[in-house]
Amino acid sequence: MSVLSEGNEDSAHGGGIGVRKAQHGVEIGGRVRWVRVGGWARAGAVGWGVRPIHSAVAWRVSCGGEGVKGRMSAIEVRQLSCGMPLIVEPMSGVRSVGVSWLIPAGSSTDPEDKQGLCSILTEMLMRGAGDLDSRAQADALDRVGVARSCEPTTHHIRLGFALTWDRLGDALGLMTDMVRRPRLEESSVEPARQLALQALESLADDPQQRAMIACKARHAEAPYNRSGMGTEEGLGRVTRADVVAHWGARARPVGSVLAIAGAVGGMGGGMSVDEIAVRLDRLLGDWSGGADAPGADGGALKGTFHHEMDDSAQVQIVLMHDAPAEKSEDAALERVVSGVLSGGMSCRLFTEVREKRGLCYSVSQGYAADKDWGRCVAYVGTTPERAQQSLEVLCAELDRIEGAEGAVTAEEFERAVIGIRSSIVMSGESTGARAGALAMDQFKLGRARTLEEVEARYARMTLGEVNGYLSRRVSVPRTIVTLGPSALSGASASSAG
Repeated sequence: MSVLSEGNEDSAHGGGIGVRKAQHGVEIGGRVRWVRVGGWARAGAVGWGVRPIHSAVAWRVSCGGEGVKGRMSAIEVRQLSCGMPLIVEPMSGVRSVGVSWLIPAGSSTDPEDKQGLCSILTEMLMRGAGDLDSRAQADALDRVGVARSCEPTTHHIRLGFALTWDRLGDALGLMTDMVRRPRLEESSVEPARQLALQALESLADDPQQRAMIACKARHAEAPYNRSGMGTEEGLGRVTRADVVAHWGARARPVGSVLAIAGAVGGMGGGMSVDEIAVRLDRLLGDWSGGADAPGADGGALKGTFHHEMDDSAQVQIVLMHDAPAEKSEDAALERVVSGVLSGGMSCRLFTEVREKRGLCYSVSQGYAADKDWGRCVAYVGTTPERAQQSLEVLCAELDRIEGAEGAVTAEEFERAVIGIRSSIVMSGESTGARAGALAMDQFKLGRARTLEEVEARYARMTLGEVNGYLSRRVSVPRTIVTLGPSALSGASASSAG
């Protein structure tokens, strides 16, 4: 499986056996709080989940089958009068609609001394809007069958909705009220704070997540190195006035993205794109302004080795290094490389670190691409006795794939590409996943891609391209964090090559 950093999703553009965040739950520190819908609750600490390759889909792709061709209609884009882009993708054969709304108020926008504000804010957005208090809002959304979520990511607060095609018109007003007229009541601040603090405290029982957070904090530039969970001190300082002021400043149309996918635009009897745009223009007509992304301070500890003491019988090893941004032509090639290293039980890391040597109970590597940067994250979970060798073998395999002796084989290439294309095909089954992918494409690339376009890149890719990319890939510093009862030696591991 793959390990992705907080605030990203592999959605339709990841590959193989990957990990993705749950689509309709509120994730706080790797745990998802599901909302009650229609009298029943989908519950559980889900966090990161493994998405397997469906064998029938993989067989169809490997045999040159139809893939995603014909499953989607053309993407339609409207610029609403408020300045926010609306991206709509009609999908055949579905009766649901997925909505993803990105608001530029993620963890990177929290004040330095009040980190965690966005975590409190996401909870408060679900506790009343407009003329409806918390209970009335929940009842109104339940009456129209809307599953909803609100989660902080690095750049955005992301609102997600899923409903049947015939209820979209009724639900749009409730959705827009959450953004334009949230109540953000004083009585909601303390419960929201306590939930955020509990999530933070739960890290004591999750050493892998702690190691991930520590490595990201050292590797990335502030404020883009935050976990989104905040700090105990920061959470304690947040007041209702802070929440109201922050949302008022950040919840602006320029910088926001709204994407809708499913039974719309003439598909399944749903609303047309023009009808949706007209309705939203009426609901958001008085919305204006923009919110710029915060600047990076350049103070990252990239390329360093750090150990955190932890009195446990396990050692967590996390390694990060830079990789192509989403807009790079090399992004797709990097995903294939990641699939070769960590695309299933036949991948190199699983074979070399675990199967051949028995060094660890878990090993993985993943690639996440953002608007202006990309990042590869490798993880090993092992025992203190095997930790040093596990780190050395991990780094050796990451080095070997860049050399002639470690070139990707035809079999590895085929397996990785089939896994990625299968993942793309399956992502077309979920309207929520498609809406999320459309919104993220708009943010990262400035335009949304169809699944056909994404799949076509891998369909025409060759083994020579992948090995050619590896031969010219510049070795970059590795940031390594270990967490366990004793420090390891990282002198030779923190620099590639």
